[in-house]
Amino acid sequence: MLQQTALFGVQQLWPWVQPGQRLSILLYHQVLPTPDPLRPDAPDTATFDWQMELLSRHSSVLALPEALHHLETGTLPPRATAITFDDGYADNRLHALPVLQRHGLPATFFIAAGYLNGGRMFNDTLIETIRRAPNGTLDLGAEGLGTYTLSNAESRRQAIRDIIREIKWRPRQEREGSVEAIARHIGADLPDDLMMTDQQVRELAEAGMTIGGHTLSHPILAQEDARTAATEIAQGRQRLQAITGQSVDLFAYPNGRPGQDYTARDVGFVRDAGFSAAVSTSMGSSAVQSDRFQLPRFTPWSRNPVKFLAQLVRNTRHPVTVV
Repeated sequence: MLQQTALFGVQQLWPWVQPGQRLSILLYHQVLPTPDPLRPDAPDTATFDWQMELLSRHSSVLALPEALHHLETGTLPPRATAITFDDGYADNRLHALPVLQRHGLPATFFIAAGYLNGGRMFNDTLIETIRRAPNGTLDLGAEGLGTYTLSNAESRRQAIRDIIREIKWRPRQEREGSVEAIARHIGADLPDDLMMTDQQVRELAEAGMTIGGHTLSHPILAQEDARTAATEIAQGRQRLQAITGQSVDLFAYPNGRPGQDYTARDVGFVRDAGFSAAVSTSMGSSAVQSDRFQLPRFTPWSRNPVKFLAQLVRNTRHPVTVV
């Protein structure tokens, strides 16, 4: 009863905090079949299901292209929300899509096209390597890293966090070489089905979902030279258009923090590549005056229904960072 009362209170507050001319864009990456202690931020199917149920009941969920049209024309409904996914994980097709369809909700999937058909992002190589490492001391001094004690899920999560913090900002080839060296050190047999296939991308598009660009290989664009950054953006779009046979008009910046992960130069490359809008990972909601090439997004992390909705309410008033 208390939770139902709180939900009712949040529902009544939301239209006042987020009136008809603001758009909340939600950011997900994965939806797992069951909870994974090494991926604690990724909701499992049951959690994603009740989150989508709440959104279907308490907000106006629109496809992102439709939402942007209504934002430009001043016709957004109150509590307007769009759902997005980044990277192109196979579980988007296998687990997220059935839940979205069950609730009749659209979503946009921003896909790093170079990882399709058996590819693996550096952080996933690391996570799956540490998952397979035996208990005991892991000495990565030869890879320029530290020594880690692996004994349980928490110690493995901490090792993953520490290693990512150490290598994430290295040049791309060095970063990827580091995690491959760790995998060889452990002798890990790693999965090759974490990312979608071309066919799974087509199935999302055929189901009425929006496909968006996310570069080819998910570089931190601000670290790349101009030619590489522009090529990553443009060729990612071209490959997805070839796969789906549809125009790919929306883009998500990898990592997505303005001024850190991408710059004004990269915003220009996105425009030049033919995209009509782009999203960042700055918190906040979009208004009519928002930069269409730096739209904010928010990850609703709470596993409590009342807090989940309360976070959405609070996010609508978060200041937005642009470059």
